[in-house]
Amino acid sequence: MCIMVNSKKKYIIITGGAGFVGSNLIETLLKNTQQNLISIDDYSSGTKKNHIKNSRLKYINGNTKDIDNLLNKYKLKITTIFHFGEFSRIYQSFLQLTECLNSNSIGTNAVFKFCLENKIKLIYSATSATLGNRGDDKNLSPYSFTKAKNLELLENLKKWFNFRYEVIFFYNVYGPRQISSGNMATVIGIFENHYLKNKLLPIVKPGTQSRRFTHIDDTINICLMAWKKDRCRYYSITSKQSYTINQVAKLFKHKIRYLPERKGERYASALTNMSLSNKVYRKFGKIKLKEYIKNFIKKPNLKVNN
Repeated sequence: MCIMVNSKKKYIIITGGAGFVGSNLIETLLKNTQQNLISIDDYSSGTKKNHIKNSRLKYINGNTKDIDNLLNKYKLKITTIFHFGEFSRIYQSFLQLTECLNSNSIGTNAVFKFCLENKIKLIYSATSATLGNRGDDKNLSPYSFTKAKNLELLENLKKWFNFRYEVIFFYNVYGPRQISSGNMATVIGIFENHYLKNKLLPIVKPGTQSRRFTHIDDTINICLMAWKKDRCRYYSITSKQSYTINQVAKLFKHKIRYLPERKGERYASALTNMSLSNKVYRKFGKIKLKEYIKNFIKKPNLKVNN
């Protein structure tokens, strides 16, 4: 697939740019930089509904494992790659192991290699799923295992080649453009969808699992801050308050039903000051889940992403 580009302009690449987090990032970058943007997405979970029309933005339908072939032919001046286009669900990684490994291992290794060889700054999205039980939660699922291994690789690339990057740990992100149905749906997205359709809110047993839900705006603000500061650090963006899934359902003031327990389920959302040998700089979001849900149920005509 060929796109029209200007080889004299500077470019930022966003993998997963048609997804929930990636599309919100693009919207923010367009307001905060004059650089041109290119999204690379294979649309396995992203959607063209999230496309943003702007003359400085182009979309490429492709896989990150092919990033070298997708971009090198354009001879672009790439300053940064935000690598957010990975397989990102715990339970589904048991059911879709090949897809998880292709994306999070093969695809991500290709992105790291491309950044290293072309001296491009990397912004990488890590997951809180690797931090629980003093790091032992990294072995709970193929998803958390691959994400943990990617952090190990980054640390070694820094030691071996002085590779520069920023890492941001995401915590259960919710908000506009979140996925609300299907295998990749988020908890808040599912609850919103079922609420609007007057269906019982589904809770995976036991329901006492705790999570630190973080609004997409707070998450993107930290991504932007890390990119601008360029300090080669690890950050986490989360909320100060944790909720059990049962408590979240109660905020919707709606009836519930329980689903069987699932493999890989985490029972607590961990906060930590360290990841491997790196200090994690904690940042806390301003938007409160309780107020978000309260405002949501006041607006019966709200639409959700299916």
